[in-house]
This record gives sequence, structure tokens and C-alpha cells, in this order.
Amino acid sequence: MNKKWEYYESDINDIERIEKDFNLNELIATVLVNRNIKKDDDIRKFLYPTRNDFYDPFLLPDMKKAVDRIKIAIENKEDIIIYGDYDVDGITSIAVLKKYLEQRGLKVKPYIPNRLEEGYGLNYDAIKEIHELGYKLMITVDCGISGLDEIEFANSLGIETIVTDHHEPLDELPNGIAVIDPKIKTSDYPFSQLAGVGVVFKLIQAISINLGLDEKEYLKFLDLVCIGTISDIVPLVDENRVITKLGLKLINVTKNIGLQVLLSSVGYAKIDSSSISFGIAPRINACGRMGHADEALELFLTTDLGEAKRLTDNLNLYNKNRQEIEKRIFEDALEMIKKENLDKKDCIVLSGDNWHHGVIGIVASKITELYFKPSILVCFSEEDGKGSGRSVPGFDLHKALCNSSMYLEKYGGHEMAIGLSVKKSNFDSFKKSFEKEVENADVKDIVPIINIDKNITDKILTIENIEQLKLLEPFGEGNKCPLFSYKHLKIDSIRALTEGKHLKLTLKEENKNNIVNAIGFNMGHLVDQYRIGDKIDIVGTLEINNFNGNNIIQFNLKDIMKSI
Repeated sequence: MNKKWEYYESDINDIERIEKDFNLNELIATVLVNRNIKKDDDIRKFLYPTRNDFYDPFLLPDMKKAVDRIKIAIENKEDIIIYGDYDVDGITSIAVLKKYLEQRGLKVKPYIPNRLEEGYGLNYDAIKEIHELGYKLMITVDCGISGLDEIEFANSLGIETIVTDHHEPLDELPNGIAVIDPKIKTSDYPFSQLAGVGVVFKLIQAISINLGLDEKEYLKFLDLVCIGTISDIVPLVDENRVITKLGLKLINVTKNIGLQVLLSSVGYAKIDSSSISFGIAPRINACGRMGHADEALELFLTTDLGEAKRLTDNLNLYNKNRQEIEKRIFEDALEMIKKENLDKKDCIVLSGDNWHHGVIGIVASKITELYFKPSILVCFSEEDGKGSGRSVPGFDLHKALCNSSMYLEKYGGHEMAIGLSVKKSNFDSFKKSFEKEVENADVKDIVPIINIDKNITDKILTIENIEQLKLLEPFGEGNKCPLFSYKHLKIDSIRALTEGKHLKLTLKEENKNNIVNAIGFNMGHLVDQYRIGDKIDIVGTLEINNFNGNNIIQFNLKDIMKSI
């Protein structure tokens, strides 16, 4: 698919000033300017954040009310229930708050709804069970902001609720004794994009300040807070960047036995945002997807090495099972797309009987990435169907769903990702309605855009310059790995790797002897479109590849085209 290359327009004066004042190279100074990080304090905070860069937690709505109520619980030695979510953000949120409150002398029990049986968020049966167990105080983490009716039900049973969440609130807030969410419209908090575990971190920070505790009593949990923040794909800017930058340092020396064993089993040589996103997060999420979220929580809570190894083995097994199920559904979906010529349509809507609804969201993401079209996958169990959808930049998936909602039982989400419930008898009508919405939106005219930070030459393509780019880490949502182009290169060698899946190139700049190494993951299909001697332009990320003890500069390709 053709992609449009767009370059940032950068003021050379800003770049040169930052180079000089902060002793940085041209590459990193350019990226900072492209990200509109130009003020001295912003640059310092972005590159070298410290614990002093955390905001005052009491600026969050109802924080003082929550702290006051938890202090009463500490004084009275009350038992507390923590109600969380089954993804990485929810599990780390529960683990952090449970450990912290237990160290304050409280007895704390977690409750994680089963994804396959209960679904996301508060539910009546769970609240009944919590009441029957005798709990009078419930703290929600990574959920609760939309649970108005459920919290009223809890109130009627004599259960007080403190809500901590980071999702978009409804027009009306739940009637809890405290509702903490940085997205509440009346909030004075300077940053609204915290993950659920980030909100929990602010809660334990506030409790610590109120009790006069040492900073280490809440800072020591930054390893788990970092993992939840990176995994929840919130923007890694502002306070999230402080959390992750400091948290990654702590992860490398973590005292959490379960995390130590899990990191060891994943086998990454370097622990960074990528190893968290692609190594740690999938294993934890696999537990929730397969209905075993409690085991991921137990892993972060255990102090027993043998138990940590047993649980880690289970996580790896669940992840392997998830991968196998995901592969099967993906292959089924590709076969359907081919058979029904759905790749010719503006969107892809598929359904399957007894697909595992815990993984169809991942498959939808893969299909959208492969075809650059909005996609929705629905799995049916008899008459009831559950679905997940993913979109492309420029198309509001949630809005299109709203306009087809007359055929749905339930739906939710945002512009880029949605979830839904639909009866089998309504599926065809929903599909036709949704396809019409996409057709009217002219999605076929949307062209993928690659935003490029700078076109480079051999003069700045040095090991030292690329090493300095590491100051920009951690990379993730809101802080993507910078992309660079290199033009008019002659193909010196070209071949496909891994049974034709990947593309390997060596390139030369004309009249120069320098070799540029490049690899294109999942780009092996291009091997027949180019020949040795062709002149091409490339765009990708820059990395240092250690091969046989030698450091080699390598482009990780995002796109390639013949030179004009």
C-alpha cells in the first residue's frame, strides 16, 4: 500500500540553541523540536526527570476525602476490598494498593471479575458477594467511573465506595464517598492521561504525605506502576514519562520476586518499554484473556521463589495457548476475507462460531494493520455474540457504531477501538448498516501517513549520535520512536529471511564506500519488486545491532520506495 511521507517543519534556530545549551547532537535536538519540547524546563524534565517532578496528588478530585476515609480504616483496622480489572493496568493497580495498605496494617482482599463470565467493571453479583463477606469499604481501581447503578446498589447494602479510575466519566458521576479520576471536567489536576495504576500511585503518594511517611514508601512501587502504565498504552508524556523513566530504572533492580522471575523467563537482554510491551504485558494479559487473572496478581504478590516460578510457568503457558488460539482465528479470518473478497470492501466485518472472545481484539488489530481498513470481529456462542473492532487514523469507529446501534445489545469504546454485543439474528443487519457508515465516510481515500523527523546523511549517521537517541526513551504512545529517511541509496544486496517473511538489505550511498544495513520485518513480499543496483529511498528507526561483538548501525524499515 502506498504511504505518504511527511516531514516535520523545524526551526533551525531552535535546534541549534538546544544543541548548544544541552550539549546534544542534531538528531536528538531535531526530535525535541518536532515534539514541541523547546522550553528549557520542559527539555530537562523530558530528558532527566526526577521524583520532584511529580504533581501534588491532592489536586486530584476528592483525593482528600479518600485519604481521610482510608486513615479511618487504618485506625479502626477495617477489612477492605479492592475491586479491579483483569488487564495489566488493573492487576498492577490491585497489587500496588494491596501491598501498600497491608504495610499500613490493613487486611485487604482483591476482587477481579472473570473476563469470560462477568466482563469488565462492577456487577451486581460481585457486589452481593462482597456484602455477604461483610466488607463495608470498597476501593475500585481502573474501573468504577461508569458504575453509577452498581455503586448505588453497594450503597443500599451499606458498602462505602472509593472510586479510582482513569476512563472518561459520564455526565453524572457515581455516588461514591470519593471519586478520583483526572478526566473529571472539574478537575484541577494538570495532567489527565494517567493510567489506572497511575491514579493508584497518586493515592498512595497522598496517603504517605498525609501520614508523614518517607517518600520511599510509595516510590518503591514504581516498578509495577511503570509496567501498568506502559502496558495500558497511555501517552508516555508529562507525568507518565516521569513514572516510566524512573520506573524502568527500578525494574532493573526490582525486589519483587514474581517480577524478577517473569523478567528472567522472558529473556530480553535489555529491559525497556519494548520488552515490557511485547514481553511482559502479553503474558499478564493472557491470564485475563484466558480467565486466570488471579494468577497474574498472585505472581506480583508472592514472596516465595518456588511459587513465583510455578506461576510464571503458568503465565507462559497461558500466553502460548493464547498465541495458538489467536493464530487459528487469524487464519480463519484471512480465509474468509479471501473467499468473500472482503479486501475489496472499505471495511472488514467477520463473525465466527466459538471463536475465543478474549483474543478477537488482537486479531482485529492485526487485520486492520494488514489491510489498513476498519475491522470488526464477532464471536458467537449460540445466539449471543461479542465483538471487538479496531480503526484507522481518520475514521471514528465509535461514531459509526453509534449510528448502527439499533442492532446492538451493548457497545462502548472510542474512536480507534470498540467492543460490542449483538444477537446472531441482528448481525447481518448490523453489518450492512456499519458497512454503509464506512462507505459514506470515504475511508478508501485515507492514506497512511508516515511522519518523518529528519532526512539524514552519512555525516550524522554515527554510533555516538544514535546512542544519544536513547535519552528519548521510553518510547510508546505519545512518544513514538523517531523516524528518519535516507535517500538515493543503491541496493548492494537484497534477500528474504525466515521463509520469505522479512526483508534484509545492504545499501550504499553513491560514490561512497559506507554500507547501510536495513531490515524490514514483515516486508519479505517486496523482495521481488527490487533488484541489486536499484536506487531507493528508505524510512525507519535507527538502532545499534551488536553482531559478533561489533556494533553496526541498522535501519528498522517502515517503508521503502524507488528514488525519484
